[in-house]
Amino acid sequence: MDFKSLFQGFNNKKVLIVGDAMIDAYMWGEVNRVSPEAPVPVVEVKKHENRLGGAANVALNLKALGATPILCSVVGTGNRGILFEKLMQEAELSTAGILFTNKRKTTIKTRVIAENKHQLRIDEEESFPILQSKEFLNLTKNLMNNIDVIILQDYNKGVLTTKVIEEVIATANQKGIPTIVDPKKQNFNSYKNCTIFKPNLAEIKAGMNIEFDADNVTKIEKASTKLRTQLSAKGILLTLSERGICINSTDGFKHTPAFKRNIIDVSGAGDTVISVASLCLASDIKHTDLSVLSTLAGGIVCEEVGVVPINKEKLLEEALKHINE
Repeated sequence: MDFKSLFQGFNNKKVLIVGDAMIDAYMWGEVNRVSPEAPVPVVEVKKHENRLGGAANVALNLKALGATPILCSVVGTGNRGILFEKLMQEAELSTAGILFTNKRKTTIKTRVIAENKHQLRIDEEESFPILQSKEFLNLTKNLMNNIDVIILQDYNKGVLTTKVIEEVIATANQKGIPTIVDPKKQNFNSYKNCTIFKPNLAEIKAGMNIEFDADNVTKIEKASTKLRTQLSAKGILLTLSERGICINSTDGFKHTPAFKRNIIDVSGAGDTVISVASLCLASDIKHTDLSVLSTLAGGIVCEEVGVVPINKEKLLEEALKHINE
């Protein structure tokens, strides 16, 4: 595969991301003692940091890969909404698809990190279905012109209602735009007629209410074939954590073992995988090749602490080094 040409082509892609956006907050510190009040570590905070998270982190990954992302989401007003908008502007990301409302809070995930690992995570959120489905759909559909691929990024925070999912996929199919989905259990079976469906191991087991040995590739192929038929999808991209990724699609079935890496933090790896996969899908390369490059990308971001976007140059360098042409 000509990776240099593929990566150059990413610069011409325009991607619509529809889903739950949030703020990832970090408290970085040190642990030097255990609390006398309970058997828990005392973190002495040295630094606070706010980053874009959720579907907004997918937008950051796409921008890092050279593409033009347009994020469509619903976030709150007030101080959190102002902070979210500020982070978007600092990242030079468009807010044209953001619907601000006083009817819900902006989700914030706060990670407390010390000794290079998570000590605690605190979530502040409201996850009921959005009350502005019609308004949000109109906003989203108006941004679908000249789009190369659409990502539906579901964190089960309420933006992707059944109505939003069905109408976005139907409109995309009418316009000939491929769709790729990162699901959660609640709407698992709502993504019928998408192009590629990307669950992880826990999600496919819960969503299909089945159990199988994750080391048994034959069982994985059987389950993903059943799911593909069930959703009328062209492909199932199944992420298997340390076991790598499987693709089951019109291009065939392939298991790509994880590339050997120094894993520090898996946060945000799924965002990177779907970002790379979406651009490969828009570039019309074989789904089996898409899965190999996505596997490599997901491993790279796991070598850093916290949720971080992919480094395009490093991904290209490692693709040329590790993937057989």
